[in-house]
Amino acid sequence: MTTEIETTARDIVPPGEGEERHVEWEGEQHVYEPHRVGIPPLGPYVRELWRRREFAFELSRTTLRAQHFETAFGQLWLVLNPLLLAFVYFLLVDILRHGHRPHGFFAHLVGGIFVYYFFSGAVRESVKSVTGGGRLVLNTAFPRILLPLSTVITAFKRFVPTFFIYIPIHLISGLPVTLADLWVIPIVLTIAMTAAGVSMFVAALQVYFRDVKSFLPYVLRIWMYASPILYYANEIPNHWNWLLKANPIGSPLAAWSEVLQKGHAPPPVDMLVGLAWGAGLLVTGALFFMSRERDFAVRL
Repeated sequence: MTTEIETTARDIVPPGEGEERHVEWEGEQHVYEPHRVGIPPLGPYVRELWRRREFAFELSRTTLRAQHFETAFGQLWLVLNPLLLAFVYFLLVDILRHGHRPHGFFAHLVGGIFVYYFFSGAVRESVKSVTGGGRLVLNTAFPRILLPLSTVITAFKRFVPTFFIYIPIHLISGLPVTLADLWVIPIVLTIAMTAAGVSMFVAALQVYFRDVKSFLPYVLRIWMYASPILYYANEIPNHWNWLLKANPIGSPLAAWSEVLQKGHAPPPVDMLVGLAWGAGLLVTGALFFMSRERDFAVRL
């Protein structure tokens, strides 16, 4: 809410000019005060969001260019980082299991870490998307929700090249290749919905609580341990099964492993639970972000 206060001109009497008065200055003073929170009209907002969609793609392209994504070494490091992490976890799990690991476990571990990096990368980058774009937010009129959404697009572009590393690992591990593997497409879309919802929520929260960025890496690390990546979903004890359903990406990751490891369609319950989490978080995160969006300019 911008309040305009009219200011009267201050008259002065210059020496030697008697009572003749001259205006020194006149203008308007703008006082910025916080808006009341509230969701804007959804129809016009969504239409404007769709009209400006190229902005999110261009912002993503600029971010990747700044990180040298288009260079060979940039893409190599993009793949090597999660791959080396997979090797470390593989050795750790192999030690804890005393060398007794299921067939194809390394492929399961690599695939799980790759898809989790897609999710966590989107969330990690989104937390600073609004606070880091201060001048853009203050000086440009556009739906601010495009800022966290652009980080999801960026994370997806980073995720795509990892398929070229996973495919040979999948084949060397002797895992089946069937038409059921196409289920990875809706699974990835479900995880993308979840990532978008969480990204919008943490991006808005960071504007009010600047320590969110510091705590987020620890939350994401614990989130990974609570997801079926270092282990299979069917290895979870019965009394901890509720944790898999309570984890927004737990069921999609279980479905991901089921498709790639066994070569058949995932259980419908995993897809439905994952879709419910994804759609719910996407809508909730978007409404929370939009309800706070008009307040961002006075808090940056």
